[in-house]
Amino acid sequence: CLDLLPDDTSVLHIGLFREKKSLQPIEYYSKLPAQPTVDRVLIVDPLVATGGTAIACVHMIQDWGIPADKIKFLCLLGSEVGVKTLLDACPGIEVWCGHIDQTLDAEGLIIPGLGDAGDRLFSTLAQH
Repeated sequence: CLDLLPDDTSVLHIGLFREKKSLQPIEYYSKLPAQPTVDRVLIVDPLVATGGTAIACVHMIQDWGIPADKIKFLCLLGSEVGVKTLLDACPGIEVWCGHIDQTLDAEGLIIPGLGDAGDRLFSTLAQH
């Protein structure tokens, strides 16, 4: 996919996951330079369920010095409540979502959704 981006595109990494019981975002990695090296940011995340990790990521980018109107958030799947929560908490950002499902279950997973995207990506699904 990087071949599709302009040659001078910077790719940076922020690692966040959602703690399974509290559903709170936990930062485990940030590869942001001390000062912004770009003037706009496209955040790419597979899904937005509760919106908590998405909000945390946007706030990290804003704290880094990028204004809301220069932040775009791209996800494949979102829940209605998660996308609304993200937009309410981060006014001025633009959100692009491939599909929005209506419901979250008690564990904060999108229904029907696809389960925990991080577990699927990193093969950490519990074996039953």
